[in-house]
Amino acid sequence: MKLNLLRAAAVGAVLSISALSTGYALAENPMVGGAPMLETKNIIENAVNSADHTTLVAAVKAAGLVETLSGPGPFTVFAPTNEAFAALPAGTVDNLLKPENKATLVKILTCHVIAAKALSTDVAAMVKADGGMHVVDTVGGCKLTLKVDGDKVTVTDEAGGVATVTVADVIQSNGVIHVIDKVLLPKM
Repeated sequence: MKLNLLRAAAVGAVLSISALSTGYALAENPMVGGAPMLETKNIIENAVNSADHTTLVAAVKAAGLVETLSGPGPFTVFAPTNEAFAALPAGTVDNLLKPENKATLVKILTCHVIAAKALSTDVAAMVKADGGMHVVDTVGGCKLTLKVDGDKVTVTDEAGGVATVTVADVIQSNGVIHVIDKVLLPKM
C-alpha cells in the first residue's frame, strides 16, 4: 500500500513538472507591430518584421549598428515606435539619418541599449532594491533612470524625457526588447 502511494506521488510530481514545462514552452512572446516576435531570432531579425519600428530599423541601418545588435549580446533594447520618432521636432529624423550626423545618431541609438538582459521582473527588483528608482548605464554612455509604478515601467533619459514601456519582455535570442513610446535622448 505504501509503495503504491509513493508511486502515485512520484507520478503526480512528474506530471506536475511536465505541465509546468509545457506551460512554459507554450508561452509566446507578444506580437509587436503586427508581427510575431520569435525568441529564436535576434533583435534585428525580429525588429525588421515590426510595422511599428520601421523608423528605428532605418536609423539602426544608417548608424551601422545592424551587426552589433545581431551579435551575441546580451542586450536590453528600449525600442521607440514610429510614433515616438514622429513626435520629435519636424525634420529631426531626416536630419539624423544624414551621413554627416552618423555620430549623433549612434549616440542616441546606443543610449537605448543596455549591455545585459533585463526582463521587467529584473527591473522591478532593481527599482525596489534601490528605493523606488534605479539608474543604469547604457552602451552609449548615457544614464537612464528606471521606475515602476504598479504595472507601469518608465524610463527617464538624461534630458528629462520620460518614456513608458508599452510592451515588455519581448524575448530575443540575444536579449530582450521593451517597446517604448518616446525616443530617449542623451544630454547634449
